[in-house]
This record gives sequence, structure tokens and C-alpha cells, in this order.
Amino acid sequence: MLKTIVGAGTALALMLGVGVMTADKAQAKVEGDTIVLGSAISFTGKYSTNGIHAKNGYDLAVQKINEAGGVNVGGKNYKLEVRYYDDESTPARTAQLLERLIQQDGIQYILGPYSSATTKAAAPVTEKYQVPMVEAEGASRSLFTQGYKYLFAVLSTSELYLASAIDLAAEVAEKNGKKPSDVKIAMAFENDPFSLDVRAGVVADAEKYGMKIVIDDKLPRDLSDMSATLTKAKALKPDLLIVSGHSKGAATAARQIGEMNIDIPMIAMTHCEAAKVHDKFPAASEGFLCSTQWAETLSYKDDLFGTAAEYDALFKSTFEGYTTVPYQSAQASAAVQVWADAFERAGSTDPQKVRDALSATEMDTFYGPIKFSEAGNNIAKPMVLRQIQNGSYNVVAPSKWASHPLVWPRAVPSN
Repeated sequence: MLKTIVGAGTALALMLGVGVMTADKAQAKVEGDTIVLGSAISFTGKYSTNGIHAKNGYDLAVQKINEAGGVNVGGKNYKLEVRYYDDESTPARTAQLLERLIQQDGIQYILGPYSSATTKAAAPVTEKYQVPMVEAEGASRSLFTQGYKYLFAVLSTSELYLASAIDLAAEVAEKNGKKPSDVKIAMAFENDPFSLDVRAGVVADAEKYGMKIVIDDKLPRDLSDMSATLTKAKALKPDLLIVSGHSKGAATAARQIGEMNIDIPMIAMTHCEAAKVHDKFPAASEGFLCSTQWAETLSYKDDLFGTAAEYDALFKSTFEGYTTVPYQSAQASAAVQVWADAFERAGSTDPQKVRDALSATEMDTFYGPIKFSEAGNNIAKPMVLRQIQNGSYNVVAPSKWASHPLVWPRAVPSN
């Protein structure tokens, strides 16, 4: 397991999600030879699985940067540290805790929370105090239409998450002598900003091909049952089922698809890896298409972590229980790298100078290229689809990034 880099007292606070206060808030942002980043993130509540994945990614990058000598700012080397609070997966709590980090703790550099909903609550706070935030887990496209000047995101935006599935379904139809417009789609989405943006992207791409959406459902609030959607799917026999409901929704889908012997040739969803659907439901999840921001087989690399494959190996050797590295962890590590790069290019710890350096970011990382638009989103990195094939997550789309051919139709296990 990853050893703490901030001492036993802070480690206990991180476990409890209560954070660490400093006696002198003016010294909190730079404490001696340490630059302190702050994050309100989900250790409990419905986003806790992914929140912990993100924290692991943050911590691994901090450890790696510190082992390499830290960050050189204007000729002086600084270590990095992250101060965490548990936002309990509640947007209002996220905003409250960011106020505390900035106003009471004096933190001037923020790492984002987990989820689009909590990031939407965080952005107005950091904007109000003109404190830059680099976030890795809020993909909602609406975050980047508000004119924020202090928000920077390393990940691709949400409307792109499952667009590749529509393109892939069109390719399969044509290979089988059909028209893309013959494809029938069933969809089920959580009623949250991220998933609704994913839906918008899917709908737009389906319309481009003239595909017919035969089921367009919202998942129940507790994400524990989607049998109503699956029952309709049995009757209507769609060619493609698309699901987006974070980790809990993905786990529910995998479980009930197996229980109900759902015979749909192509199934695509978000959060497969984070929900560990193959570990929990190996037979049911075989053939699933899983959208991902990152994969260890991609040809990305940097001087800190090396290749994507080397990051994958390091993460697995550092944290127990991972057979696949969630992209949420990889992009969290990349967010810390962006901070380190910005501090060095700014040559200063002044938040405004660092903010200006962030806006000019253009770098290659093990996670992929990062370049921010004026709106703050990353415009340099594509999304990819991985298919679960014999227990492995293999990139199958877009074809230029594919490491393996698509298996179609997916096998349907018998109970």
C-alpha cells in the first residue's frame, strides 16, 4: 500500500475525512518547503468508490514527484502535499468544504472533487476567490460554458464518452450488409449532470446516422434496479444497449444483465473498471464495451511515469486489489502533474501567476496530451472504448487506437 507522505496525524485525518487545520492560515498554501494542494472529495456516499480511486491517483503522483526531488519554483525545490476533506458525495458539502479550505486553511491551489455534480458546486467557489482548480473527474460539458477563468480539466468532456459506441455500431451494421439507420438503440441513464451529458452526445450521434432510439429510460435514484429497462429490451431486441450510472449503475447493470440473460449483441457503458464489473460478474460482463479516458496499451509517455504501461504496473504494485487501473486514477495523477508543470513554468507560487501558467499548458503525459481551451477543457485527448475479452480490457475503438478486433456479437452466458 502507498505510504503516507504527510505524517501520521494527517493520515488519520484523511481516513476520517476531517482534514487538517493549520494554526496560521497564511502559511497553509506554502508551508516551509511544501506546497499544499486542497481537495474536497468523496470518501463516503454514492461516489466513494471513484473518490478513493481519484485520491489514490493524486497520492501516487505526489509521491512520485516528491521522490524525484519535488517541484522547482524559481530556483527553490518544494515538496507537494494534498489536504483532503470528505464531501460525502454531496455537492452542497463540496462547496462548503472548499470555502473552508480557502478561507480557513488558506489553500490557494485546488484539486477537483469526484463527479460532475460536485465539480459544478466547486467551480463557483474557486471562481469567487480567484483560486485555480485543476480537476480530473468532472466531465460535464456545461462546466465549460460558464466563462470560468480558474477551472482547468485534464479529461475529455462527457458528451464524447460513448460517441465511439455509436460509430462502432454503424461500422458493424455496414459490415453485416445493413444500413447504420437500421440500428436500434436502448438507453438508460442516471439523472445527474454527467450521465445526461453522455446521453446528449449519444442522441446527437445517433441522429447523425438516423438510428432509432427504442428505449430512453432514466435509472432509479438509488441505482439499484434497472429490470424495467431490461424487460423492455428483451421484448424490443435492440442492437445496442447504452448505460451510464457511475460505478453503482454499472454494477447493477452487469448483475441484472446476467440474472436476466439479456441477449443484446452490443452493450456499452461507463465506469466498468471503477465498478470492477468483471471481477464481480465475470460471465455477465464478457463483451461489454467500456468507455475510458485512458488505457495502459496506448502509446502515451512522459518523463515522470514513463509509458502508460509503466504507470499501470506502478499503480498495481502500489495499491492492493486492482486488476485493472481505473482511468479515474490515471487522470487524477495527470492533474497533479499539471500543477507541478504550472508551478515550474510560473516560477512563482503566486496563484494568479500560476493560473496564467495553467492556461498556457501544453504537455504530453502518460495519460495523454493536455492542452486547455480558453474555456478550460482539454482539447488534445480523445476517448477510447475497451471491450472485456476473456477477462482483459482491450482497446477496440476508435480503430486507429485499437489493440484488438471487436468481438461481435457478445456472448450471452447461460444460467
